Amino acid sequence: MNNNYFSQEITVFHGRTTPEKGIIAGYGAIIAELELPVPMPNTLAMISKKNRLYEKEGWKVFTPRHKPGATLYKQLVFALKYEGVNLIVFRFMFNKFMPSEIKELLLIEPTGQYSRKIWFLYEWLTGKTLDLPDLMVKNYIPLLDDKIQYAVEGKRSSRHRIIDNLPGTPDFCPLIFKSFKLEAFIKDHLSEKSGSYLNTIRKDLLQRASAFLLLKDSKASFTIEGEDLENKRTIRWGNVIAQAGMKPLSKDELIRLQEIVIENKRFTKMGFRKEGGFVGEHDRLTGEPIPDHISAKWQDLDQLMDGLIKTCRILEAEKDFDAVLAAAIVAFGFVFIHPFVDGNGRIHRYLIHHILANKQFSKQGIIFPVSASILDHIDDYRKILEMYAKPLLELIDWKTTPEHNIEVLNDTINYYRYFDATPQTEFLYKCVEDTIENVIPAEVKYLQMYDEMKHFLDNRFEMPDKTVALLIRFLESNQGHLSKRARTKEFETLNEKEVMEIEKKFQEIFEI
Repeated sequence: MNNNYFSQEITVFHGRTTPEKGIIAGYGAIIAELELPVPMPNTLAMISKKNRLYEKEGWKVFTPRHKPGATLYKQLVFALKYEGVNLIVFRFMFNKFMPSEIKELLLIEPTGQYSRKIWFLYEWLTGKTLDLPDLMVKNYIPLLDDKIQYAVEGKRSSRHRIIDNLPGTPDFCPLIFKSFKLEAFIKDHLSEKSGSYLNTIRKDLLQRASAFLLLKDSKASFTIEGEDLENKRTIRWGNVIAQAGMKPLSKDELIRLQEIVIENKRFTKMGFRKEGGFVGEHDRLTGEPIPDHISAKWQDLDQLMDGLIKTCRILEAEKDFDAVLAAAIVAFGFVFIHPFVDGNGRIHRYLIHHILANKQFSKQGIIFPVSASILDHIDDYRKILEMYAKPLLELIDWKTTPEHNIEVLNDTINYYRYFDATPQTEFLYKCVEDTIENVIPAEVKYLQMYDEMKHFLDNRFEMPDKTVALLIRFLESNQGHLSKRARTKEFETLNEKEVMEIEKKFQEIFEI
């Protein structure tokens, strides 16, 4: 190593402008110095010449007294202390060194907390055991600093005297950083807030609202995929969503879900992929793939899906691990892996329902129509998917197959195991908040207004339910007025005075 990045002053780093002139530190410096083929962290650390400690637009700026020494070990200590654990950096870094070199690194401070963390991570990530004796020191230290990242309760590793509080397994373990947004969402106790509100709603009204919202969520999930809506398909998928959390997650269960999602199987290879995959377009002239996202290699799917399923079970069993965080880790991990040829998006959103239900986010058992909120925030949804996918495009080596598909040439499994799920989790929590504060109350209010209008029509005109539904639908579509066509056809028996009375009552109830 020439240590250029451990001491060089910069104003631009990998296309990002620094808030001021300074020295890159921590993971950013390690990635650059070792030329690791990994995505840069969403937030980078730098050392300023000024005595100011602050965060700004993807940068953590530290004072001169925080400056680490210009060695790999000192940079690793700085990174672990101030930036948390970055599994993908450690995984690729360990590939650069022989076990003897890692051992030499650890012997700098053999019982120090950061040496112990690096040691644990080496053996956990690589599955290899270093020629070092078990530690005899008494105190245990948590691997993840819960002031920086979200952790599970964890289990003790007596060999390293480390509490392994990682929210996953070596085969699948995305991490989430604590942020102002996430802390605010969690402290807002949205689940309890939702429960208090839903407890004020009549049971029959809540059941009707829940049934409609399931259908709405099912339709939204198909719309997000750009598919035409068919009532039979959306109703069937809505029924599946209603059963979320009832069956444990497994490979067979995921295949069952795909069988339900894909009605016409003539042109789709069902089950887990046995070929490459990507999301994007084809060149109209040559047919060459133009990927926006490259899926995990099909040869890695068994290992990745086993890891994802095991992690899902760990998070579901962790009573104190937030339900929305758990849902984001599993659901976005699934869609990034993209294990099927088709149906990934809808199953990805189903997994959100599955984990929220299993972790009893709603004590009333209502399924939150998260897809409906995602559809309302579709541009933000695409952006947070791109935040993961775009940096990887430069790191994945691929070629076009004769079938105009993609064949990945390099080892990519770790990109799908270890990623920063913070942006996706913030987005999901925003959608959950929107669902609780806007989507569900709007549907309940609509049903209350509908019932009031129906009561008026029943008492005044003794209309059958089918006619009431048709009349309200016509009034809704025409801003509270009956069209000339409706007056002369479906409702020709109503006179002018009655029509005006109905319109006035509708506008009053529906606040038009």
